[in-house]
Amino acid sequence: MSERLTKSAARNIFYGGTLFFLAIFIALVAQSHAYILSTSSNNDRLTDAVVRGKHIWEKNSCINCHTIMGEGAYFAPEVGNVWVRYGGKTDPEGAREGLKGWFAAQPTGIEGRRQMPQFNLTEQEANDLIDFLKWTSEVNTQNWPPTPAG
Repeated sequence: MSERLTKSAARNIFYGGTLFFLAIFIALVAQSHAYILSTSSNNDRLTDAVVRGKHIWEKNSCINCHTIMGEGAYFAPEVGNVWVRYGGKTDPEGAREGLKGWFAAQPTGIEGRRQMPQFNLTEQEANDLIDFLKWTSEVNTQNWPPTPAG
């Protein structure tokens, strides 16, 4: 065991290990991407209204206060499951009207409570945003958030 690790052997081990783990990383990224597209997401229900709703979400910077699927700010509630919390699974029309009413009633003016700004959404914008929130509630989030209240 008097053999020493030569410089060229160390270099070969480094480059070989780097290429090996890079290949594993690329394979795992590809597998994760395929899983997201085929299993985790619901791309088949992605409509023009959902896309417009996502644009409204971005235009009004809702993520600056809310989280959606765990991403965003923690000032206001998680909205990835707001459709379910408003009863959208059992009463879709009631949930839609409830959310529209919530949007229209903001800010509530209750002392000491966080206030959501009034964005003055049109009927179409409100429906598109609700369609986006409905779509996000149907994505397989693997039981996130852990509580129904978000």
